[in-house]
Amino acid sequence: MWKTKSYLAMKTDFEEKAAAQLIISDLSDIAVAVNNLAHHIIIIFGVSDFGISVLQIIASIAAIYLLILDRTNWKTNIFTSLLIPYIFFSAPSWIFAFFREEIGKWIAFIAVVLRLFAPRHFPDWLELPAALILLIVVAPNLFANTCRSNAVGVVVCLIIACYLLQEHIRASGGFRNSLTKAHGISNTVGIILLLVFPIWTLVVYITT
Repeated sequence: MWKTKSYLAMKTDFEEKAAAQLIISDLSDIAVAVNNLAHHIIIIFGVSDFGISVLQIIASIAAIYLLILDRTNWKTNIFTSLLIPYIFFSAPSWIFAFFREEIGKWIAFIAVVLRLFAPRHFPDWLELPAALILLIVVAPNLFANTCRSNAVGVVVCLIIACYLLQEHIRASGGFRNSLTKAHGISNTVGIILLLVFPIWTLVVYITT
């Protein structure tokens, strides 16, 4: 009996050490990947408002791409609803302003009417995009103007991206598996692209 308990204790310790080593290895791999990506970004965009605008577009496209993947057979295994506030805070100003005007109000109005009075004709894949438009239209100026224009929105994007990345890595069984399993590369690259915009924007804020 004592030997059995001792064996189980040793097995538990071994599993905990293996899990810790896996986490350390994953963090090291992620750091290398982000460092290489940041190096290429510096070369391509440099530290400028134009570079940040381009990264905003890339981040928004990556978030939309992950939303589309989640509605197909290429499941992302992530909490995709978090992509809605991410797009809200990362969308380029001119796109955000466009949907804050009448066009966005009409889209939100039609979506709400269809959802209330014709739910059978309202497809499931439209729920999150409609929620995004509605969020953009009704958001108070505190969020739509103030938070989006300063470090608060960037930090929110960073927290969301980090959470989604760690959830995806855990679901894949490790960072290396997330790059080698079927559909893992596309999902991982999309989530890593979500990290680029907030990290680089914070670097710009700190250095300027």
